[in-house]
Amino acid sequence: MSKKIAKVLKMELPGGEAKPGPKLASAGINMAKFCTDFNAKTADRRGEIVPVIITAYEDKSCDFVIKTSPVAPLLLKAAGIQKGSATGVKQTVGHITRAQLKQIAEYKLPDLNANDIEAAMKIVEGSARNMGIVIDD
Repeated sequence: MSKKIAKVLKMELPGGEAKPGPKLASAGINMAKFCTDFNAKTADRRGEIVPVIITAYEDKSCDFVIKTSPVAPLLLKAAGIQKGSATGVKQTVGHITRAQLKQIAEYKLPDLNANDIEAAMKIVEGSARNMGIVIDD
């Protein structure tokens, strides 16, 4: 017999550094066990924001699925800037190469609604354009 689901949460936690707190308390799970398991699985992604989907069950146990990091921080890191443009396309704040764009798209492909790398590159390129980042050929 399968467990009864109490709640499904989508959260963004720091990789390898999750701590018990109010965010996790709202899920009604064993926070110490979750934090230990999450930190062990994301130890190699320290310093990144890691999206996670937590399925909490009525018996206080949980399962979680780790997703790829958001596109915006990846683009900022590749361009070597602190933040994107406030006005989007009108103001250029950084540049990345087509190779960097492809690398980000390949990393994000499992979590994007895209069938191939070219479609994923277009999605990431749109995000870059809206942040004021220009793709150089």
